[in-house]
Amino acid sequence: MKTLSARYHQAHKEAKWAVGLAIAYFIWWYISAYAFSSTEITTTLPELYWGFPLWFLLACIIGPILFTVLCGLMVKFIYQDMSLEIEKDSDHE
Repeated sequence: MKTLSARYHQAHKEAKWAVGLAIAYFIWWYISAYAFSSTEITTTLPELYWGFPLWFLLACIIGPILFTVLCGLMVKFIYQDMSLEIEKDSDHE
């Protein structure tokens, strides 16, 4: 990345991906926590999956694991290592 505008373009791209992933995680958590929770008051226990209610398993166990993996993939494939040093143009010297 030689030019400053190319660095800004890459930084904006990375920021959009990060914000998008954060919003996707919030949506995942919200839907998992509220759509799969029992709204009815019953005298029976909710059905358990590996000892957890489905909403808790999706929102608090599977979601963080999934989005940690997605974050790692984002850093590996979207983010680029770039120097923060400002390079002087040879034309202006």
